[in-house]
Amino acid sequence: MKVFISADIEGTAGITNWDEARKGHPEYAEFREYMTDELVAACEGARAAGATEIVVKDAHSTARNLILSKLPDYVRIVRGWSGHPDAMMFGIDESFDAALYTGYHNKAGTDTNPLAHTLTGTVSRMFLNGEIASEYTLNAHCAARYGVPSVFLSGDAGMCGEAKALVADIATVATSQGFGPATSSLSPQGSMKAIRETVEAALSRDLSTCLPKLADSFELVVEFTTPIEAFKGSWYPGIEHPAPRTLRFRANDFFDIQRAIRFVV
Repeated sequence: MKVFISADIEGTAGITNWDEARKGHPEYAEFREYMTDELVAACEGARAAGATEIVVKDAHSTARNLILSKLPDYVRIVRGWSGHPDAMMFGIDESFDAALYTGYHNKAGTDTNPLAHTLTGTVSRMFLNGEIASEYTLNAHCAARYGVPSVFLSGDAGMCGEAKALVADIATVATSQGFGPATSSLSPQGSMKAIRETVEAALSRDLSTCLPKLADSFELVVEFTTPIEAFKGSWYPGIEHPAPRTLRFRANDFFDIQRAIRFVV
């Protein structure tokens, strides 16, 4: 079994403030370690379920967050941003049997995580075929484009609910719950234990039920926080600019949606 893991940080147990997720701040070192520990727990669960190859994409901010010395010897790590439209999923292809997501957070405008956002702080809301999209929405569609099912996600409780709305059979671990600027979360040890056990169980079953069906066509609508960002992106070929803060793009191939996001957001 070959497994791909996309690792973010804002949905890691305990994270409550942006200073804990940003390189250069004193608090970052501690929470970088928790991010790594949750990722390692997912790797251990996958290994226990029979995974022979595990590829991890460091998918937060600089994409240089995970503590490499803590990763098991059977893991291959993708760091940095290549510029490829697969972005947080760069490194996945048709050879993988499952996609997993650790440390994920809910979309911009939600209140289930104090750090909720979608890709960058310039995005107010992003819609895919009329539904407000999260980063997980985009990444699960990316995985599905390669025929890879999305089998497990850990992150805030709201994100876990959103994940199940797209892929009903995805297994989840709710690491935390937001209350305004505060959180109530599992302890790091509790989160690691739950992730390890849930990943093992999630991969020890029929994975085909976790493959979402892609639509025949796609409409991407991005609402920016300012008209300036929309104006900058309005020059992308084929894009529409129907309102001062809004861009719209239509395509039949989801990769074209990914490519538009790569250059517009």
